[in-house]
Amino acid sequence: MDTTTAPAARPARRRDRALAVLAATAATLAVWTAAVPVAGVDLAVRNGGTEQSVTPAAVGVSTLLAGLAGWALLALLERFTARARAVWTGVAGLVLLLSLLGPVGGGVGATATLTLVALHLAAAALLVPLLRRTARR
Repeated sequence: MDTTTAPAARPARRRDRALAVLAATAATLAVWTAAVPVAGVDLAVRNGGTEQSVTPAAVGVSTLLAGLAGWALLALLERFTARARAVWTGVAGLVLLLSLLGPVGGGVGATATLTLVALHLAAAALLVPLLRRTARR
């Protein structure tokens, strides 16, 4: 790696990663808004033996935390492996598939399940390509 350009690239990389996380959070909140207040979906999940409504705060915080976790993993992989981009992309795909088990098994009703799946896919549709693009080559 050319050390003369690396420090200059760091702020841009951080900015792009932060924007990716914020964009994914905004996208999931837009999906929630379209589904719940606009379309009238009763968005609830089963948690143990009880049903719990999925609030916009829960959607925003969950997406934000998932995005920050993806960012952190990418940064760690960049420090410890030359194939960070490929490894991160594989892990991100696996995490997406595993995350879909939650809505499929926990959504209360078909519309809630479909909305929850749409929330997961919206987050992944932005986080995976945008964070992947910021990975060092």
